[in-house]
Amino acid sequence: MDKLKIQVEVAYALPEQQKIIPLAVVEGTTAYEAVQMSGVTHFFPQIELESAKMGIFGKAISDPKSHALREGDRVEIYRPLKIDPKQARLNRAKKG
Repeated sequence: MDKLKIQVEVAYALPEQQKIIPLAVVEGTTAYEAVQMSGVTHFFPQIELESAKMGIFGKAISDPKSHALREGDRVEIYRPLKIDPKQARLNRAKKG
């Protein structure tokens, strides 16, 4: 029997460009596998899949390689922070 296919999306954004790639994947596909299947790294070769932080609709997932997707999920690949948020707040406070 064929496994049920579910519809998901993979999203990545830069300040000047974004890409949302719709995919049909078999039930049980992980977030990491969906990102691999999406081909997003062809558009954004700077993404380092092994270390990239990912989330589902803005909620971070701790282990993309074991997080099974559900119908309608959007896997978001997060860019590394340029500066630690605490340091950014300190910098803003000093400028006051």
